[in-house]
Amino acid sequence: MRAADARADDEVPERAAPAPTVARLLQLDLDYRRQAQAGALVTVAPEGARAWLPRWELDADGLHFTVSYSDTARAHELWHERDWVVIRWTRDGHDGHATVVTEYRGALRGARVVRGREGECRRHYGIDR
Repeated sequence: MRAADARADDEVPERAAPAPTVARLLQLDLDYRRQAQAGALVTVAPEGARAWLPRWELDADGLHFTVSYSDTARAHELWHERDWVVIRWTRDGHDGHATVVTEYRGALRGARVVRGREGECRRHYGIDR
């Protein structure tokens, strides 16, 4: 075995913080959107723009969450900057994130879904597929 291979085997891989359940993410999404609509959240100014982006930070379930609408160029291009919600979480130096959107096709059309976890969302909503 080469020295570089031995070092690689000894390295501890980076781990993401355990992902919250789909039910928890959807509840955070709902709570965030309600508070944002009511004007109850602090707004921040992304990249020097005027302050428009509502941000919610909270500690729950042993995690620190930061929730906001997506401020990506793609979200703005598709007019989804008030639909796509990004949920980030951290614990003990490890982090993770998820994006919640309104599904526009298929069995989940019109429902809020966690991108990449659509199967879990179907089970959450009781949709067999």
